Amino acid sequence: MRLFFTALMFYTRLPVPKSIDHSADALNRSTIYFPLIGWIVGGIGVATYWLGSVLFPPTYLPILFSMIATVWVTGAFHEDGFADVCDGFGGGWSKEQILTIMKDSRLGTYGTIGLILLLAVKFFALQAMLSVEAFGWTVALKYISAHSLSRLTAVTIIRGLPYAREDQDSKAKPIAQGITGGQLAIAALFGLASLLALVAITGLWIYLTFLIPLAFVRWRLMRFFDKWLSGYTGDCLGATQQLTEVIVYLSFVSLLWISV
Repeated sequence: MRLFFTALMFYTRLPVPKSIDHSADALNRSTIYFPLIGWIVGGIGVATYWLGSVLFPPTYLPILFSMIATVWVTGAFHEDGFADVCDGFGGGWSKEQILTIMKDSRLGTYGTIGLILLLAVKFFALQAMLSVEAFGWTVALKYISAHSLSRLTAVTIIRGLPYAREDQDSKAKPIAQGITGGQLAIAALFGLASLLALVAITGLWIYLTFLIPLAFVRWRLMRFFDKWLSGYTGDCLGATQQLTEVIVYLSFVSLLWISV
């Protein structure tokens, strides 16, 4: 429970017991709960969407409120990482330049454009997904699976690459020690549970094929990060989470379109 609350403290704005500290060892070991945090964040997004659909017409407003809720509960943690990656790789020509730009708190042109386009794709993908099917358990699990699977993908980056920064004051330094195969298996259990539950409820095994585009995007991101940084940073993990979350939404939308 201490490790779970440590993860909750690090990855969200939600309150935790006062006894939970910022121990580097606990932060590193709590990484296994990152996909489980996706269940919580996704659940808050689903609940917000449902409430918005009750209070307002089920059009754009509930989806927008749902996105606002997930951004608020995470403190835009991952969106910030995505924007920093856009700025860093867009404006840097060497590892040192890229790392320096990503550490700058100011938002540049590449980050602004990238974030706007990412949120736009996410919004319209959610709109397309939620407008076809009546709200229920399957819709909720689709939403949650995007959050849990995307966080699992980020965890596999930690397993597959070394940490790129050498400075000791990075916010992601505590999780840079890597994770063991056993820890990754636990994280995978949390990350895959929502998708497996969706398959069990619907009987549609085709949902498991969504792991293919996720694996491809992970492979491309790992090659990209390794080429330019010889590893990953916390911003790279945030960018991975955001991109793969959108990939899951687009997979659901594509399946709905093909099956019509």
